[in-house]
Amino acid sequence: MPAEPKTRPTDASVADFLDAVEHPGRREDGKVIAALMAEVSGETPVMWGPSIVGYGSYKGPTGDWPRIGFSPRKANLVLYMMPGFEAQADLLGRLGKHKTGASCLYLNRLADVDMGVLRELASESVRIMREKYPV
Repeated sequence: MPAEPKTRPTDASVADFLDAVEHPGRREDGKVIAALMAEVSGETPVMWGPSIVGYGSYKGPTGDWPRIGFSPRKANLVLYMMPGFEAQADLLGRLGKHKTGASCLYLNRLADVDMGVLRELASESVRIMREKYPV
């Protein structure tokens, strides 16, 4: 049986976390992403561990995880889109400057991407996760 994840929901304040982000551009981008993800998910943001802002949750094979989330890291703004990006090639092609990992979208700045396309990606991620892991 796999070990429970170390990243779990906490009672820490999302607003305090975002206000404490050192880089002013990353701080402001984080606040914009926080509002976008709250809107598309309909969920209240929760800190998962010390540095991930997550929305909703689902029980996957390795435990509980946020349905969608992000972290304003030093190097990049990282968005966690849990279903991955295999079916979103068209949207990614229109997004703008980005990199991807398995379920991570790495952005340098929100100014580098089309916010309408980013909203579509986030909405699609939430929709897929709700279908795959109903509430």
